[in-house]
Amino acid sequence: MENREFWFVVGSQFLYGPEVLEIVDKRAAEMTEALNASGNLPYKLVYKVTAKTNQEIADVVKEANYNDNCCGIITWCHTFSPSKMWINGFVNLQKPYCHLATQYNLEIPNEEIDMDFMNLNQAAHGDREHGFIAARLRMPRKVIAGYWKDESVQKRLGAWMRTAVGVAVSRKLKVMRFGDNMREVAVTEGDKVEVQAKLGWQVNTWAVGDLVKVMNAVTEEEIDALVAEYKASYDIATDNMEAIRYQAKEEIAMKKMMDAEGCKAFANTFQDLYGMEQLPGLASQHLMAQGYGYGGEGDWKVSAMTAIMKAMGENGNGASGFMEDYTYHLVPGQQYSLGAHMLEVCPSLAGNKPRIETHFLGIGMNEKDPARLVFEGKEGDAIVVSLIDMGGRLRLICQDIHCVKPIMPMPNLPVARVMWEAMPNLTTGVECWITAGGAHHTVLSYDVTAEQMKDWANIMGIEYVHIGKDTTVEGLEQQLFLNDLAWKLK
Repeated sequence: MENREFWFVVGSQFLYGPEVLEIVDKRAAEMTEALNASGNLPYKLVYKVTAKTNQEIADVVKEANYNDNCCGIITWCHTFSPSKMWINGFVNLQKPYCHLATQYNLEIPNEEIDMDFMNLNQAAHGDREHGFIAARLRMPRKVIAGYWKDESVQKRLGAWMRTAVGVAVSRKLKVMRFGDNMREVAVTEGDKVEVQAKLGWQVNTWAVGDLVKVMNAVTEEEIDALVAEYKASYDIATDNMEAIRYQAKEEIAMKKMMDAEGCKAFANTFQDLYGMEQLPGLASQHLMAQGYGYGGEGDWKVSAMTAIMKAMGENGNGASGFMEDYTYHLVPGQQYSLGAHMLEVCPSLAGNKPRIETHFLGIGMNEKDPARLVFEGKEGDAIVVSLIDMGGRLRLICQDIHCVKPIMPMPNLPVARVMWEAMPNLTTGVECWITAGGAHHTVLSYDVTAEQMKDWANIMGIEYVHIGKDTTVEGLEQQLFLNDLAWKLK
């Protein structure tokens, strides 16, 4: 992640003479330095060129396409840049693209303004010409308008950078499936060929027996070292160290297999544990804490989305994790959804220090009680995201939520849990979610925003559905109907 960068390409032309171009070049370098020093950009911005010709633009796009460190291009037109010169570059651009519509000066200088000033400082003119050609070419893009020194503009640019990194992660993502999907479940299925063509994911299966073989080769010294990590990070609330050590063995083996294949996400199912004593609980949770994506019941789509959204969050592993709606609290004036899973909720969502417990798990083929992290989720605004296969296209559904401290202690529920208010309210939100076809598995994130997920879907060329505070069932039904018509034409 530390090598990832974004390229700043400024548009101009030869019409204004060499002195103007020297000023544009100097200011572009100054802006780049200041933006990098602001602390609001999570990745380095690199000033590449003030492009004045078709060839310069085509060359920098070609270079960006083949540079693995470059995660996207940010453009701005200090002067007027005739948009036809951008066509050859734009039609070949394969990296995310953001148009920063700004200007060097904050205000119009009353005493200084003359035609020389106007010719140099005409971003209002240049950015509109520049914007037209992207619209004409139907390019996926992000437009951010505002003064480049404003913190709000810089933070929006930083958020888009994280989205673009999510695109880069997606296009190279490998998912390791231990066994197949849970039997007879519809929403966890999907077209893996279409997903690889559209999103870049390589989704393949390894037999559980392969995992067991690697587990059997894990040494006691390796287990000791990982258990020490557990003790440093979590409270131990069980005397069953055998169960904790077994989870460590599972984690070490899964990590070895994923790292050997370059996989950053994995899925398993409680129905296929042949040769294993326990479903990986603590093991899966601690792997998610390190940035790996996970999906229960063989749900490889939510596994991949978890890895991507973690990469999009703060510090490359934000507070995002695998989640499932379990049950509702429907008391008037106190309507909440309770999210959890059998074992596997990421500790990045925790509002308190997680504790390791062991309990009986009466589902699946567990021979012994699995160890797992138990905690309450933290309070705050968040989103839940579901990617579904509609047959012929992918749909990304995003809902705004507000997480609360659980309103009851639930002392006999031995799993991690998060409680939230769904937008616009619980029952309308449920009706909208079901109408859109949202899955029971989601990624819950405190760090990634709905705007970022919209941008990600736009770049990837998939349908996006947002359920927020102003959403109605009738309005959503109309949107889905129009979406169906539009996607059938694509």
